[in-house]
Amino acid sequence: MTAPGAASLATDDLDDPPLRPLPGQAAVLLERADAPPRLVAHLRAVHDVAAQLVAWAQRHCPGLEFDAEAVLFGAATHDIGKVLHPAELSGPGSRHEAAGRELLLTYGVPAGLARFAGTHASWTAPGTGVADLLVSLADKVWKNRRVPELEDLVVARLAGAGGRPAWQWFMELDEALTAIGEGADRRLAYQMSHPLTRR
Repeated sequence: MTAPGAASLATDDLDDPPLRPLPGQAAVLLERADAPPRLVAHLRAVHDVAAQLVAWAQRHCPGLEFDAEAVLFGAATHDIGKVLHPAELSGPGSRHEAAGRELLLTYGVPAGLARFAGTHASWTAPGTGVADLLVSLADKVWKNRRVPELEDLVVARLAGAGGRPAWQWFMELDEALTAIGEGADRRLAYQMSHPLTRR
């Protein structure tokens, strides 16, 4: 039996858990790349968490400047390079990062959006912006993994834009991430319920 296509999985199956559909452009790219179901499920989970983080940041720190649509696209495509390195779907590895960026570029995605595939695991690199940090954070907290170094960088950006001390932002962000983390088991179960291959 053949698993559903990437575009269908990216936009349908909205109930359990209630994950937002991927942006249309991302769904088309995943279908074009013949993305395996488990990868699409993972991207749905990370994208949903990114949408929660974007909404939280916009509500709590309106002075924080970032491109919300770029964050959502970046979260929806950050691991697309795993179609070229499928062993990294179920095991460690970073070859998918540069490969994903290059794949998106060959599909005509602007460099400013393709970058997330290459930067989602390198949040301390020079030139890392708020959007990059939010994609990286979503890629960790979707499974309730907390990375203090990454969270401290986000707190510093919030404090710089929000006019309140870092400790207050730390407490607010911690509360938000704890709440998001409570859905991790359902997101993990959703991802694992999808096969590693289409056939």
